[in-house]
Order: sequence, then C-alpha cells, then structure tokens
Amino acid sequence: MKDAAKRARNVGFAAFFISGLCAISSGVIVSLLQQRYGLAYGVTGSLISVMSVGNLVAGFLAGVLPGRLGLKTTTLILCTGYALGYALMGMSGLVWVLTVAFALVGLAKGCTINACTILVGDNVPDRTRGMNTMHSCYACGALLCPLVAAGASAAFGAVGPTAVLAVCGVGLWLAFALAPASLTGRRQGAARPDWRFVRSPRFWLLTALLFCQNGAETSVTGWLVTYFKDQGILSAAVSPYTVTLLWGATMAGRLYLAFVHPPKNPYRAMILMGLGCTVFYGGLMLARTQVPALLLLLLFALAIAGMNPTAVACAGRMTSVTSMGVMLPAAGLGAILMPWVIGLVADAAGLVAGMACNILPCAGMLVFAALVGRDSAKETA
Repeated sequence: MKDAAKRARNVGFAAFFISGLCAISSGVIVSLLQQRYGLAYGVTGSLISVMSVGNLVAGFLAGVLPGRLGLKTTTLILCTGYALGYALMGMSGLVWVLTVAFALVGLAKGCTINACTILVGDNVPDRTRGMNTMHSCYACGALLCPLVAAGASAAFGAVGPTAVLAVCGVGLWLAFALAPASLTGRRQGAARPDWRFVRSPRFWLLTALLFCQNGAETSVTGWLVTYFKDQGILSAAVSPYTVTLLWGATMAGRLYLAFVHPPKNPYRAMILMGLGCTVFYGGLMLARTQVPALLLLLLFALAIAGMNPTAVACAGRMTSVTSMGVMLPAAGLGAILMPWVIGLVADAAGLVAGMACNILPCAGMLVFAALVGRDSAKETA
C-alpha cells in the first residue's frame, strides 16, 4: 500500500474514533441536560432528532459540495460542528440554543461518516474488513464517552463534559487537516457524477436496511440511559455506563467480523443480525431487573454491531461520493424519525410504550436483509 493511501486510511480511522466519542456522547449529554433543565420527553426526543437532521443535511452537502469546493475543504468546514455545538451546549440551556448546538453536532457527524467512508473504502484492499475496522474505531471512541464525561464532570464541574468534547472536536478538525489534499489521493468532483446506482434495486434495499438500523441504534444510544433511570432498572450514577457496555460489545462484534471470522456470505450474515436484533430488543423491553437488562443489551449490541459496515460494504462498486451522498442521508432519516416518535409516544403513554416502538425498525432490518439477499441470489443465478 502506498504511503498516501496508508495516510488517508489512518486519518479515516483516527477521525472516526474521535467522532464516535463526540457523537455518542450526545446521548449521555442529553440525559444530563434533561436532568439539569427539566426538559420534557418530547423536547429530549426532538433534540436527538435535530442532531439526526444535521446528520442528514451534512450527508447531502458532502455529496454535492465537493464538486465545487473539494472534499477536504467541505469536510473541514462541516466538521467544525462538534467543537461549536458542544461549546454552545456548555453556554446556555435555552431550547433554541440547544437546538442549534445539536444540529451542529449532527452536521459534524454526517460529514465525518461520509468522508471516512470514502477515505477508508478507497484505500484498503478488503472493503468488508476495512469498514468493520473503521466502525470498530468508532465504537472504541463511543465506549469511552461515559468515562470521559464522568472524568470531565469531576475535574471541571457541570460544564466539564461539553468543554472536553468541544476540545475533542478541535482534534477531529486537526486530523482531517493532516489528510492528503484530496482526502483520497485522487481528484474528487473532477469527473461527472455517476448516477447509475439510483436504478439499482439493491442500492435502495440497502438504504432501507440502513434506515432501520440507524433508527434502532440511535434510539437505543439516545434514549437508553434515560429509560434505565426512569424505570429504576439502574441507578442514575450507573446508567450512563450502559453506553460503555453497548459500544464495548459493538466494537468486539466488529473486530470479530473484521479479523476473526469475516462472513463468507454477508447477505446471510445480515439476516442473522436482523433476527438477533429483533429477538434481543424484544427481550430487553420485557426486562425489569438489572442483570437480564444488561445481558440482553449486550446481545443486542453484538447483533447490530456489523449491520452498518456490512451493508455499506455490500454496495460494492456503487460506493462513491455521490452515492454515499444519497444513501447515508436517506438512511439517516431513520435516526430522525424514531427518537422523535419515541418522545411523542412517551409523553402520551409513558416511556415504556415509547421505547417499545423501536421494535419496528429492528424487525425492518430483518425484512430488508432478507430482500437484499434474495436480490443478490437473483443476480448471481
């Protein structure tokens, strides 16, 4: 592998690690903000959804702007959202300020996903292994977020977590600044965009699968800390560390798929993942004590761990700046819709009912994984 390719790949891994820390910390931060300012469930769910709206917009911009500004310039502009967003959260508890802050964090998350997918995907010989490794870096950052938040709170008080995350956002910007000029070692946006992928049924089935995966995963990472505290399953002091359990298991699952047992048939693997997510999440909603809840959360995390990287890898030759600018924002709608729905249902019928709604995208993953597998079988027949 050439030095430029290694550098680009390593920047992708490092940036995704920091993004995991910053993006998933939002679930811990929103719980702290709800407790501090007495936010209603509907407002909490809306803030999580606003972050996903920023993610959606960033995915679209990252697919369009590189043709005018270049991918590196576009990424450097949009990824400032982590530093700016978390800085704003530490300054004010006004709902409109928090709304802007979460939107900025979503912009940074979306542009980082797009840029890192291209960085790693274009510069590794094995895409499935590369995507699972990249997402393992994300999970590694994510599992550290409660520890970082707790340490920052102890050292700097209430504003500590947001201040430290803002500094991490600066670190993310510096990582991209050190990337090769084009981010991938070749010109981006110079060639006319290829839109043939929009005629592929597999592309849209994979997008629908990722829509469900984003909805299910974002709802769990955004709401679970609040849910465990609300139901008394875990104490307020311990609940944030469920994020560490969730992402520790996710990282282990992705590393296992990347290096120990890469799936020979990724389509069959996605079906098994979808089945596991549905069964284990259903069990999680029935759990009322600590040990079963944590065990089922662990199993759910292992089941969902490889879904996103495996699905993106299955896009194969359809992967480009343009196609990712369509697939990732469209799939990101799931992360907007489900947390918002959970908040509305929770205000009307209680948080248990709201969280139960998340079984729908879990079942959706199973359905669309089966349809993708059938489409692949038809193509190879």
